Amino acid sequence: MIKVAMTSVYVDDVTKAHAFYTDVLGFETRTHMDLGGGTLFVTVGAAEGAQPDLQLLLEPGQGPIAEPYRKAVYEAGLPCIVFSVDDIEAEYERLRGLGVRFTRGPQEQGPFVTAVLDDTVGNLVQLAQPKG
Repeated sequence: MIKVAMTSVYVDDVTKAHAFYTDVLGFETRTHMDLGGGTLFVTVGAAEGAQPDLQLLLEPGQGPIAEPYRKAVYEAGLPCIVFSVDDIEAEYERLRGLGVRFTRGPQEQGPFVTAVLDDTVGNLVQLAQPKG
């Protein structure tokens, strides 16, 4: 069996992304290493032991491949990643209360209710909750 262990999201600023993903979205730090020269290796994951074997790498988004890709995805209004939530209305209100900017509030999309937020570091992130 093959399982996802780590995936990445390109970000403008790893330190700022780390703060947003932990302090605002509620993830926990899994790895935080200074590789020298201002380069950080930072992973986050679901809090409270949920999904202990899955990490999200906050990857520097500068460079000839990452930067044009990120810009094109953002400008097209496409989320770079989808996070599952138990109560999308509650998360939407909680995050709005923390000043998070949503490009789209909760709405039905097929078998899900989804919302899209700006992660402040160059990406759109979709929250999704199964209907029913």
